[in-house]
Amino acid sequence: MSFIFKSGTIPLLVSLPHNGSAIPDSIAETMTPAGKSSRDTDWFLDRLYDFEELSNASMLTATQSRYVVDLNRAKSDESLYPGQTTTGLIPEERFDGKPIYTSGPPETGDVACRIETVWQPYHDKIKSEMASMVEQFGVAVMVEAHSIASVLPRLFPGTIPDFNLGTNRGASCDPALQAAIENVLESQSDYSHVVNARFVGGYNTRHYGRPSNHWHTVQIELSQATYLNEATLQWDDGKAKSVQPVLRNIIGAITQWLPST
Repeated sequence: MSFIFKSGTIPLLVSLPHNGSAIPDSIAETMTPAGKSSRDTDWFLDRLYDFEELSNASMLTATQSRYVVDLNRAKSDESLYPGQTTTGLIPEERFDGKPIYTSGPPETGDVACRIETVWQPYHDKIKSEMASMVEQFGVAVMVEAHSIASVLPRLFPGTIPDFNLGTNRGASCDPALQAAIENVLESQSDYSHVVNARFVGGYNTRHYGRPSNHWHTVQIELSQATYLNEATLQWDDGKAKSVQPVLRNIIGAITQWLPST
């Protein structure tokens, strides 16, 4: 299975599409050492989001690397940020520009197979879970949880803010929900934050954010400097314990916004 799913009892789904780092042997043998490293994984997010405030939420966690197929890109592979450097459905380069494959991109048939066996099941699960929540509760909220290296000169100037909230420029969720999350970020001073800057939300946030149909989505892109030793990509317990209260408060604000369940 390309994902792990935990069912919840409230209308909140946390999606971790880049948490996985597994690469099937048949794909790994076509990759460079840089590709096999799966460097651009959202490392340990399942561990970071393992706290009491999410015990009743549903959780959808990818197991395979984004280098196999990116679950936060459209299967038609249109660019999320036209005119800017980014990666596609089947990335050919890492964020730092190093090639992922030894002899060029996968063949068309291989791409189609990855979509069918990895991408499609993940998205079918999002759709079925969101629809089920609306049917049961009248509303569904999906948090797209991501993290990224704090410095990526090929993609961004300078250092990435600690918290990057994306709501497709306000189109993917109720304004009151966005305001509740912003209030949490503004009420603390330990971490920098921006709203709808470079990270306005990836494909999942944009595609599934349909407030008129009671589907609300937000993306939280977290700098990995807030919870990792970035040099070694190892979990930093001290950093994690410091940043988790902010995440817990964000989830608390979301659940307070939800109608009584």
